[in-house]
Amino acid sequence: MTSSTTTDTAGLRLRPVLRLVAIVSCLPYLSLKLAWIAGSRLGIPDGSPLLEHRLVMALANGLTVLMDAAVIVLALLLTQEWGRRVPAWVLAVPMWIATGLLAPIMVGFPLQMVVQGGSDSGADRPFLDGWVFGVVYGGFIVQGLALGVLFVGYARERWSHLWRGRVRELPAHGTAAAQRTTVVTAALLALVPGTLRLLWACGVTSGRNIGGGRLLEAVYAGFLAAAVTGAWQLAFRRGRGLPVTVPLALAWVGSGAVACWGGWMALGALVTFDDLAHRPTPAMSLTYAVQMIVGLLVATVAAHHFADRSARTPR
Repeated sequence: MTSSTTTDTAGLRLRPVLRLVAIVSCLPYLSLKLAWIAGSRLGIPDGSPLLEHRLVMALANGLTVLMDAAVIVLALLLTQEWGRRVPAWVLAVPMWIATGLLAPIMVGFPLQMVVQGGSDSGADRPFLDGWVFGVVYGGFIVQGLALGVLFVGYARERWSHLWRGRVRELPAHGTAAAQRTTVVTAALLALVPGTLRLLWACGVTSGRNIGGGRLLEAVYAGFLAAAVTGAWQLAFRRGRGLPVTVPLALAWVGSGAVACWGGWMALGALVTFDDLAHRPTPAMSLTYAVQMIVGLLVATVAAHHFADRSARTPR
């Protein structure tokens, strides 16, 4: 038995375990959200802004329940035989969103625990009791790890022919010109949120009145850099000796993180904070909007790459 066969066999045996881990790790978050929808104040301290917008928070909690329940669906899709027959986009789009929402938490929360010794909401009044962050974000990290391993195994079996080889071997035909134009546009736009994020990470307070702390600003800047770097390498064939998986992974994770969190924070700015003092500043709203656009542009480059190789590369 070859080492590859042994690895594949071990992966098959591990899938039911990872599926169970992913599903169980959703339960604390889902339980909390359903309790809040039912009117419970578990984990919500007195004076929390969450108590001031009951209808909005009920709707938001309902939305996030559906989003976390989608993790359970993804875990099943990635490990069941019927999951091999779904159209590519049915899996790729929600998996890209899940990657984008979970990746900054998986990086930022452990760093925050190490550097700051805990979670800092960045608000004058605490939103939640401290233990909630550990339970919720800990569950998100486990979800991300389990889904990530399952998705890599699934994608390797179904689509490995789309990222074989080195960057230097990528053909220059197809949509290469469109990819380069898109990447240049994304890189120029990324200067806006990237510069602001770095300034805020360095302690500049101008244009920023709420947020998740200086460390998280640096994390978001890092994901912006990853997204643009991965797309640039794909479009311009830079890092020629690298496996194609490297720029693809940078583009996939980076674009998902900046697009999905940009969109999520922009949505939050629209539906919360009646108090002008706690409403995102124009600079913050601009950051959210532009980084969302950057993420979508980078995702477009990756999609063009997959389309080109799928049309020309035999399985």
